[in-house]
Amino acid sequence: MRKLLDKVPLSLLLVLCLTLGLAPFTPQPHVWEKLQMLVAGELVRPIDIFDLLLHATPWMLLILKLSLYRSEES
Repeated sequence: MRKLLDKVPLSLLLVLCLTLGLAPFTPQPHVWEKLQMLVAGELVRPIDIFDLLLHATPWMLLILKLSLYRSEES
């Protein structure tokens, strides 16, 4: 998994986070709306769960890549 993540450029992850990770931008980012639903216990429909995974994946990969990069420097 780490080798695969090392092959993905950081710039690509940033672009994915800013586009897919935040789309649609109005009235609020979709990932934020789904996270609010999750906290409220309203995230029950399969399409909403899929939507959260779709929009959160770039963020999760970016966080993972940055944490691995930081651990290498230590």
